[in-house]
Amino acid sequence: MKITIVGAGYVGLSNAILLAQQHDVTLLDVSTEKVHLINNKVSPIRDTEISEYLASKKLHLHATVKEEEAYLGAEYIIIATPTDYDPVTDYFDTRSVEAVLATAIQQNPDAHFVIKSTIPVGFVLRMRRQFNTERIFFSPEFLRESKALYDNLHPSRIVVGDHSDAAKKFAQILRDCSLEPQTPILHTHPTEAESIKLFANTYLALRVAFFNELDSFALTFGLDARQIIEGVSLDPRIGTHYNNPSFGYGGYCLPKDTKQLLANFQDIPQDLISAIVQSNSTRKDFIAHDILKKKPNVVGVYRLTMKAGSDNFRSSSIKGIMRRLSEAGIKILVYEPEYHDDMFFDAILVRDLDSFKQQADIILANRITSELEDVFDKVYTRDLKGSDI
Repeated sequence: MKITIVGAGYVGLSNAILLAQQHDVTLLDVSTEKVHLINNKVSPIRDTEISEYLASKKLHLHATVKEEEAYLGAEYIIIATPTDYDPVTDYFDTRSVEAVLATAIQQNPDAHFVIKSTIPVGFVLRMRRQFNTERIFFSPEFLRESKALYDNLHPSRIVVGDHSDAAKKFAQILRDCSLEPQTPILHTHPTEAESIKLFANTYLALRVAFFNELDSFALTFGLDARQIIEGVSLDPRIGTHYNNPSFGYGGYCLPKDTKQLLANFQDIPQDLISAIVQSNSTRKDFIAHDILKKKPNVVGVYRLTMKAGSDNFRSSSIKGIMRRLSEAGIKILVYEPEYHDDMFFDAILVRDLDSFKQQADIILANRITSELEDVFDKVYTRDLKGSDI
């Protein structure tokens, strides 16, 4: 079967590799650099499994920048282009998805169009009306940055927002290409599938916010947050996942998905969803205030990424802490070996780790590592586990 995937980010590339184990996959992207790397079996993003599978597995995968080559003859066209939340309109910016749909439907109207990008509630039905076709459906992704292919190979569930034979066939293809033949498959209506994605990520954001506020309480009263969290998490109804304090939730999904879900509650009474969104900002205010109480002249930021293995700098929660400290007149230094510019907003990049450690009065680390053991007395972190979960 020929399958085309549009977009070579985490979602698109991980799905392309997953499906290319058994099917002929064409990966379409606007970046000639990404296309060149993929065709030479090199991953353009940081993901251990993606790099390993590209280098060592037999894959029926070809990347291209040519639309006609990609769309011709494809049975399924999977759209994985980026969307983002627009705070002015209180809505996802879905122009990239709409543009792909317009071109793909024009060039191959007999294909089925599977949206993997995160979209607002009601988007699929609106697209079906706009393009006068029922061949568009949504299948949400539940992937972690830097673990995208692993999560596709070991899915917790497969959700497809359609009940047609083509949708059932697509769900089965995803499961057959995974390493989990018993993965549950859920078929829903389109709008319910869109809601599943936003509510799932908002619940995860809720857990992050809850344990961060617990940590703020413990820090204020001089309590041991680790002991409180352990005692709370031993309740099997609560569990031990997503309970490690941080500087706030960040990344590609949680910040924009929580705000989009809140926007969908515009005419519905609610308190909790808005509190989750506000809590993330409150946590950053609290952390920045706690740092300022220590009266540093120079604050060093160890790594810009939200989690280990990520290459996502601009969506990291630590950026909000940096902005607050900078507005208070604090000089900010950054150590980030994966960032190649000389400045990150108003902060100065320091390439040498030893020099960075020496210059900083306090070192912010969202997650602690062995690289900081020799200056642990300078390190400010709320990390209790040394992991992202």
